[in-house]
Amino acid sequence: MKWIDYNSPHTVAEAVELLTERGDRARPMAGGTDLIVQMRGGAHDPDYVVDIKKVPELNELTYDADSGLTLGAAVPCYLIYGDKAIAEAYPAIVDSASIIGGTLIQGRASLGGNLCNSVPSADTIPTMIALGATANITGPNGDRSVAIEDFCTGVRQNVLGLGELLVSIHFPAPAANSGARYQRFIPRNEMDIAVVGVGASVTLDNGTFESVRVSLASVAPTPLFVTEINDALAGQEVNDENIAKAGELAKAAAKPITDMRGTIEYRKHLCDVITQRVLNDAISRARGGTVNAH
Repeated sequence: MKWIDYNSPHTVAEAVELLTERGDRARPMAGGTDLIVQMRGGAHDPDYVVDIKKVPELNELTYDADSGLTLGAAVPCYLIYGDKAIAEAYPAIVDSASIIGGTLIQGRASLGGNLCNSVPSADTIPTMIALGATANITGPNGDRSVAIEDFCTGVRQNVLGLGELLVSIHFPAPAANSGARYQRFIPRNEMDIAVVGVGASVTLDNGTFESVRVSLASVAPTPLFVTEINDALAGQEVNDENIAKAGELAKAAAKPITDMRGTIEYRKHLCDVITQRVLNDAISRARGGTVNAH
């Protein structure tokens, strides 16, 4: 077996220093639900693992109705949907966090880890994009913030540079008359990779769309932010015709591949269907209604 050095820092500065010293031979670990599997499979071959679970800033979970939600990069999924105030304010986060793997995985996996893993099928990234979240990053050159839609740059690739660490994710406070939803299609009932996933948020104004944000999973090399939908729907009436238009725009924007889970044509069709369903659910939530969580 290969020898791997391990360290468990207690501050962001210490974690950044360790990652910078070892360069691309080091990997940060939060829950380890991705990293350990990838090390076993040969996708990653680090010499040094930096366990960030004991860094306070990476375990922050704070919500304020005015300033929004700050979610440390290492906060496990179960703590998010186990917080009543957060679950009520951000049900779309619960939609995605509660379907990552099974219950045991959700005790370790985090939204920060899901983001940094940067796979096109990630369930939480479309929700983050739909909700207008930002990634707070610290590195040897200081702090910076990046919109989630700009974070992933390719399959398992992202904007993090040498020594940089995702510290937290910030979600703005929900606007009045807004709602959001995430839904995916999978071949099995649970614990499978999405064939297509859709996250959407809407803000309504007297029967019209004030804003619409839709993001797709599993249909491009990175999670896809479909800006054309907001361009087409902002200021338009909330009706079946415009929701159908959004589905068509999602279908047109998708750039999927054919693989064992589905063909290009099938995935594009699902983009249309699921986008319409998710938008209808987001509209229902914006109007104070409830939706079936599954």
